[in-house]
Order: sequence, then C-alpha cells, then structure tokens
Amino acid sequence: MSLNCPLCQSTQVVDFEQDKRRRYFRCQPCSLVFADPDCQLPPEDEKAVYDQHENNVEDERYRAFLDRLATPLMQKLGEGVFQGLDFGCGPGPALAAMLTEAGYNMTVYDPYFAPDATALEKTYDFVTCTEAIEHFYMPHKEWRLLLSLVKPGGWMAFMTKLVIDADAFKSWHYKNDPTHVSFFSRETFSYLADRDGLDVDFVGNDVILLRKRNE
Repeated sequence: MSLNCPLCQSTQVVDFEQDKRRRYFRCQPCSLVFADPDCQLPPEDEKAVYDQHENNVEDERYRAFLDRLATPLMQKLGEGVFQGLDFGCGPGPALAAMLTEAGYNMTVYDPYFAPDATALEKTYDFVTCTEAIEHFYMPHKEWRLLLSLVKPGGWMAFMTKLVIDADAFKSWHYKNDPTHVSFFSRETFSYLADRDGLDVDFVGNDVILLRKRNE
C-alpha cells in the first residue's frame, strides 16, 4: 500500500496500529500518526458529529478548559491591541468570546459553522486552533494556510491531545472519535517548527504555542 503523509507528503510511511474501527499509519520524517484515508466520514456525517458538541461560553468548566490555552497565549502577546483569528471555532466560538472579553479583536472561521472566507484574506497577530487540528484530512494544506495567516512575530496557538507512543495509542480514547484523523506529537510540532522557522513552546500536555520569527 502506497501512501503519502498528509502533513509533510513523505512516502516514508509505516503501519502503526489497527483497531476494530480503523488502521493507522505513522510518517517517519514528521512523526504524524494518521487514520486510513478510506475511513474518512462524508461531510454530512462529520457535521452531524460536530452538531453534538456543546461549546457554551457560559459553562465555567469549559471556560477553564480553554483558559489553559488563553492565559499562556495572552502572556506571550503582552499588552497591546491585537487582531486574532479563531480557526475551526465550531458551533459555539467560546474561545473567541473569552478573548474578546479580554480586549482582543477576534474574527472566527469554521468550514461548517462560520464559513465566511473573507476571514482568510488578511493576516493576524495570532491564530488559535483548539481541538481542531486533529480533524484535518489534509493538514499540509491547513498548516500552510495557518502559516500564511500569521504576521511575522505572531503566534499560532494549538490545543490537541498528543501521541506519546505506540503502547499508549492502543488504549487511547482520543482515537475513537471517527472525526479525529490526524494525530500530532511533540516530535511533529518540533519538526514543523524546525522546517518552517518557528519557535515552539509546549505548555502542559496539550497546548502548543509557536511563534513565527520576524522576517
């Protein structure tokens, strides 16, 4: 079976794991683990899963969850008036609301729930992407897009569960969501940072901040 990595496009792809739902592969150069492309859901089924998400900005527990990204990002940004984009905001853009409350000028984009493509025609001081990058079928395209949306010196902030190793992956609940298809690790983000001239900071177990170096 010949596959290209959906992130770095390498052909150096090996079997990683198989469960009763799907087969998974790992790219040797960038360490991305990805689900068999033949198991991808059609758009209507994928959206049906997303429609079940309850991302309520009034939910204090959900706010605390998102604050694990918001607080370190705001510390990196420092004081000032900043323009931000919440990419993949979902049906309830709670993070964008929280950052707006904190004084940032926020724009949202989501291919299903906020599909106004004009949001992708300008650049931002920072882009957030919480619990979304694992849904990317073609992460090489989305990654390039996200890079293009960030100004030099700006920040990309991700929240996603990270692959640890093959043993942990076997019993990992995160892979059981059929809309989760691309699984990143510290090694993957470090590879991308080295390749694309980014400074990377891992915050806790699932928050990754990357700064685009000044040109």
